[in-house]
Amino acid sequence: MKFERLVEIMDILRGDNGCPWDKEQNESTLIPFLIEEAYEVVDSIEQGDHENLKEELGDLLFQIIFIARLFKEKELFDIYGVIERISEKMVSRHPHVFGDVQYKTSAEVLEQWNIRKVEEGKFKKSLLDGVPVSMPSLLRAVHIQKRAAKVGFDWEKTEGVFEKIEEETGELKNAMHKKSPEAMEEELGDLLFSIVNLSRFIAVDPEIALKKSIDRFRRRFRYIEEKAKGNGGDIEEMTLAEMDRLWKEAKRELKQEGSD
Repeated sequence: MKFERLVEIMDILRGDNGCPWDKEQNESTLIPFLIEEAYEVVDSIEQGDHENLKEELGDLLFQIIFIARLFKEKELFDIYGVIERISEKMVSRHPHVFGDVQYKTSAEVLEQWNIRKVEEGKFKKSLLDGVPVSMPSLLRAVHIQKRAAKVGFDWEKTEGVFEKIEEETGELKNAMHKKSPEAMEEELGDLLFSIVNLSRFIAVDPEIALKKSIDRFRRRFRYIEEKAKGNGGDIEEMTLAEMDRLWKEAKRELKQEGSD
């Protein structure tokens, strides 16, 4: 009944006497909110904030119900059709749970998962079909590379990946020397793609790794700002040498505190 109550609230908001803002929205205008809520769920999980996670999951659920409501108005499907479709899919893709098939390892499960995707027509033209274009580029690169690796289009050893990184670094330097914006963009992209390949080989999620690096940078930079203010100055008035000294100090102290 609680789920139905939330669906009812959405119906009221979109109704004749509903909210003007909600009534103006469409599936395209809701995309930023959908993405934002998903990231807020991730933040709550990473921070271990279970109480906030409950709220953020609710916000994300509401966006899903909102979008389903829009398509109900177009007489295409509703939220219950969404639930029915995912229920059928989960049963179909887990024959080892809901059927008589037996799989002993996660690798076997993932292999049959992709077989089911083929049977469902997910890869209509290419094995690379189905990887969302709107996905963050680092994650998209990982998914593309994994798909290609499944048919053997992959490096055999990590050393080959390092050699490719060195090659792409050299090509980027040449592009910079020629001062060609187009070539620099292309070669930088190739270098980033190769680094993602390395992350896959060493089983490190590049999106998470970069996120943590950004967080460390923010904490250390904030440390420099606070030190500058503590000395009665401003970070803009500091020399690069002064900031570099405090940066090293921040790394040392934050590590000792366990916050870096």
